[in-house]
Amino acid sequence: MKVLANDGISASGVQKLEQGGFEVLNTKVAQEQLVNFINENNVNALLVRSATEVRKELIDACTSLRLIGRGGVGMDNIDVAHAKSKGIHVINTPAASSESVAELVFAHLFSGVRYLHDSNRNMPLEGDSKFKQLKKSYGGGSELRGKTIGIIGFGRIGQATAKIALGIGMKVLFTDSNIKELDLSLDFYNGQSLTFHLKSNSLDDVLKRSDFLTLHVPAQKEYIIGAQEFSKMKDGVGIINASRGGTVDEVALVDALETGKVAFAGLDVYESEPNPEIKILMHPKISLTPHIGAATNEAQDRIGLELADQIIELLQ
Repeated sequence: MKVLANDGISASGVQKLEQGGFEVLNTKVAQEQLVNFINENNVNALLVRSATEVRKELIDACTSLRLIGRGGVGMDNIDVAHAKSKGIHVINTPAASSESVAELVFAHLFSGVRYLHDSNRNMPLEGDSKFKQLKKSYGGGSELRGKTIGIIGFGRIGQATAKIALGIGMKVLFTDSNIKELDLSLDFYNGQSLTFHLKSNSLDDVLKRSDFLTLHVPAQKEYIIGAQEFSKMKDGVGIINASRGGTVDEVALVDALETGKVAFAGLDVYESEPNPEIKILMHPKISLTPHIGAATNEAQDRIGLELADQIIELLQ
């Protein structure tokens, strides 16, 4: 059987599939050529990340497909229901990238509270001529320890984010329509473990009480955070979005940054991705990354191995 990893797969994933008797095609095929390539090569399994779309037309045109796999969590680039109606397996890797995304959230948080994103822009330009002025400009940072982080969406990534927050001494609030309460275990390098009992709060409560907010939700039809939600937040709040573009109203975000309601933002995803708005890209109070939440070597290894395990189980 043939597997097309159109957006790539780790070497460990390829090795495991080949050991299981599968032929892995690691070719990057353009979206408009994908149907022809799948049919000409009799591809049985198509693996994608966020770059490749697997819509109804492609599914109907490729009769050899038996499985579609998403290396990651969200599957908004796949017509899942239609694929399943055709008897095609649809899989993803919900657990593999949780820690990587959570660590990126804190990269943005640490960057924001110490102005690293803006300092790294200005030090190469003015560090030799305005060192003392820059020192004064960036000298009023704050600590995360003792502050309250509000987590909107408390699935695997939200929980991984909470563990890091608890580990550095933050208070954790969360809101999730499907999780009312849970015990979260924090494991340490020496075998010790601490368990925290957390209860869900209303979105309004999280917005009002949090010093920092982070979103971990699937794609939405409407904004979760817009002008009304910003008005309920503390003055000087920090907000991170490493979930999906379109969950935060970027026009309202820029307004909130300009008024000081929001002190800084960290964005890994964008409404108009892959062409973020220039106002977002140039804003001095926004820390920016190009949708790299799951893009660590460790996460990609876990994703590749998890995909391989599922493919072998379902198609052998």
